[in-house]
Amino acid sequence: MNGIGVVANVVGGVLALLLIGYLFVALIRPEKF
Repeated sequence: MNGIGVVANVVGGVLALLLIGYLFVALIRPEKF
């Protein structure tokens, strides 16, 4: 159970960072979207 929780946290954190980065780039350079 603990291992699954750690993996879920890592995957969730990576997805959150990717989403934040995508939104950040979209705000800075809207001409690319």
